[in-house]
Amino acid sequence: MQSAYILTAIFLGLLPSALFAHSGHEQVPLSPDAESDWATRHMAEEHHISNFDPGAFFTLHDFDSSLSWSADEIRRMYGLDDESTKNVDEGKKAEVVRKTLENFDRDDDGMIERDEWLQGWRAGKRLQDFGLGPGHHGDDEYEYEIHHFEKFHDENTREEDLTHPEDIEHFRKHDEMEAAAERQEKLDSMPIVEQNIPQKFRRY
Repeated sequence: MQSAYILTAIFLGLLPSALFAHSGHEQVPLSPDAESDWATRHMAEEHHISNFDPGAFFTLHDFDSSLSWSADEIRRMYGLDDESTKNVDEGKKAEVVRKTLENFDRDDDGMIERDEWLQGWRAGKRLQDFGLGPGHHGDDEYEYEIHHFEKFHDENTREEDLTHPEDIEHFRKHDEMEAAAERQEKLDSMPIVEQNIPQKFRRY
């Protein structure tokens, strides 16, 4: 079963592993002495993109393709709904959304339209680094591939080489999901036994 996931990762064109210190998937603060702004560091670490324009950044994080960022999309962009920020106080998360809107939402409608974002960017405004990390907002598969597989494995990786704690945890989740799906499939295929239906729900 794990082999299928390895082949999927290789098929997606994952690059050879880079030279990074081995670490987990925790969302940790970005280096405070980094010269780049938060958006640039987010794109480099979370998307492995080093060259982008503000329009492309906006579109990438316009998750519902509405040409505006809602408060929920700002939360997602900053990774505030990711498991790695589950211990961050909700007040702090609300502050991230509020200050981001204050910075770019010119008409105070609670949304950041594409034009507002571009105007703000041209005026020198940038997304603030709130010290909460690079903004994990992909699903489990994406986060595992970009933050672990690409760093420590490559297209030559064998199933028996996937021994890091992150590998074990990743495939444990897959096993649990498959087991749950199989249980549900069995339940769905079971015939309905009238005697098991409470009397008040039976049709006569």
